[in-house]
Amino acid sequence: MSKRLSSKFKIDRRLGENLWGKAKSPINKGRNYGPGQHGANRKKPTDYAVQLHAKQKLKGVYGNVSEKQLRKYYAEAIRRKGDSSENLVGILETRLDSVVYRMKFVPSVFAARQFVNHGHVLVNGKKVDIPSYLVKAGDEISIRSKAKEMALVIDALASTEREVPDYMEVDAKEGKGKFVRVPKLADIPYAVQMEPNLVIEFYSR
Repeated sequence: MSKRLSSKFKIDRRLGENLWGKAKSPINKGRNYGPGQHGANRKKPTDYAVQLHAKQKLKGVYGNVSEKQLRKYYAEAIRRKGDSSENLVGILETRLDSVVYRMKFVPSVFAARQFVNHGHVLVNGKKVDIPSYLVKAGDEISIRSKAKEMALVIDALASTEREVPDYMEVDAKEGKGKFVRVPKLADIPYAVQMEPNLVIEFYSR
């Protein structure tokens, strides 16, 4: 098992949930407790613990976004008009690595981060190698010609494990897609229940 895959499944075990709905997750084998000798100990969680868990879950599903970045997104979410929790997940879904993952160009958000870092992705025809770059509605995302021949891209596009959400359009054959609109929480195909309202409460303490 690769270090990246092992790390991803460790997040699943630590949080006790199959964050990406993967068939190989240890959670599917009944190991729904944290790693380590004390992982199976259970107590009734405090409100703080519940909020912290929601935050760690949100960070994890987006490939372990840094604490500094998530705080920045929180600040932007409460600054914008409307529901802060909806704003927060909307911002996270516009990250370039998230968009590349949702468009099924790669098998995981971890692979998406590396894929973008290596310069395989174009936004409106220009190379962007910053995973946290925020895509706007109407932007065209495409992968470079040589990248289309990579095994992980071919396998990801052929996978039936997940579908492209309806807030983006993808031409798999051409290796490009359009980010149509910023999604609402109900639109995002999370494999587990996300509670961004608890994340907002955590940072509002």
